[in-house]
This record gives sequence, C-alpha cells and structure tokens, in this order.
Amino acid sequence: MMNKIKLSITGIFFTTLTFQALEADAAGVLSLTSGVDYSSGKYGQSEVTDITYIPFMAKYEAGDTTIKLTVPWLEIKGPGDVVGGNAPIVLGQSNRPVTTESGLGDVVLTGTQTIAKLGEDRPLIIDVTGKVKFATASASKGLGTGKNDYSVALDVYQPINSSVTAFGDVGYKIMGDPSGFNLNNVWFATAGTSYKFNQTASTGFMVDVRQATQDTSTASRELTVFLSHKLNAQYKLQSYVTRGFSDASADWGGGAMLAVTF
Repeated sequence: MMNKIKLSITGIFFTTLTFQALEADAAGVLSLTSGVDYSSGKYGQSEVTDITYIPFMAKYEAGDTTIKLTVPWLEIKGPGDVVGGNAPIVLGQSNRPVTTESGLGDVVLTGTQTIAKLGEDRPLIIDVTGKVKFATASASKGLGTGKNDYSVALDVYQPINSSVTAFGDVGYKIMGDPSGFNLNNVWFATAGTSYKFNQTASTGFMVDVRQATQDTSTASRELTVFLSHKLNAQYKLQSYVTRGFSDASADWGGGAMLAVTF
C-alpha cells in the first residue's frame, strides 16, 4: 500500500506529521496518535515564550475520506502575548512578567477528501482539506484567542520515483478576532520532499509560510526536518525538528509522535 505524507497546515505541525494511505480499506481504518511538541522563541519580544503541546488525535480513514479530531493539552511559559498551541500567534508586545499557564488547548476537527488521482504508475494526488479550530482554550489564561478559526487547503502529492515524493499545499485561513484585536485572514503554503529509505523508515523536509496575522506583525516562515519509523504493523514513531525564520515563528522546536493503527 503506497503512502503519502499528510501535511501539517501550520508547522506541526503538526500538526503533527502523519502518514496516510492513498487507498484506505473501504471498511475504514482507525488510528490514535499522541506525543509531545515543544517550541521556544522570543517572537520579537524581550522574553522567551516556551510552548509545550501534547495532542491526543483520533483519525478515521475510509476510501478517499479522512476525518481527524485533535484534543490537546497545552502549557505556555512567557509574557502572555503569544497564544495558541501548534500554530501560535502574537497578540501585542506588552513584555509583561513571565508566567506559566496550562490547560485544555483548542480542539481541532479536520476533514480531507481525495478529489483526483492523475496518472497510472505514480499518480498525482490532489486532496481538499477543511479544518475548524474550536475555541476551547482559555483566552483569560492566554492559551488561545477565544475565537474559532476556519481554513481550507488544496494538497498535492507527486511520487517522483519509488523512494522520493514531492508534496505541497496552499490554503486560506479565516481568523476569529479576539477581544481588542482585528486579525487578518491569511494565505498559507507548504512545500517539501520525503525520501523512503526502505519499507519502515522515511525522512524529509518541509517549508511552511503564512501571511502576517496583523498589519504590525511579520509573515511566518519555518523549516521542518522529519523522520518516520514504522516499528511494526501497528506502531509508527515520528520525530521532527523545526527552525523559525521570522518574529512570527518560534526560534526552534521539535517533537515526537507515536501512532497506533487498529
């Protein structure tokens, strides 16, 4: 069964970096994933903000359709102007004293539908992905904006040969406006390449860019290098490191995720 890398529309992320089958069993396949993502950066401020993001994900694949639900736990240590989990945004530059807050993060529901497979031996795969970020994280604690976000993206995957696959996406995100802020709706894009060493191990890199969420902020630019290892028929371990290249991104980050398929 051929695999493709499911793009993380924000940096882990990640969503996290997960692999999904091009041809899932018609009866459906359920997988559960969890791990830890850690990032650190000043985001243009004088103090560092450290974010620990622990997602609990359930993914169901049936044919060309995939549904994923992410329920995260989140801890943010910083001056309180950087909010959110795997896709944080900067709300102001107050440089307040550093505090630590933790709790439930924003729950995310994602749906992906394959709309085209062009070609025979190495088909170009085109997906449409919709995502809703529900505002379940506490805005008073600085864990989230307190508003829902909505996004849609077009994902493409092109196997170059039996080992190399190129992938990318382009999408648009409607940002909910937290109290006292008028956030811009933004375009975002990802491009990368994966390389399969053998049937159990793969590696690759991806570049993420996103427009500035405020007129006074900068665009987000990140580079992620990842490694995936299939432990057996059920378990898969994925790890990654991320480097940011703007004040809207963490200076660096990394994480590991373990997935089990039923």
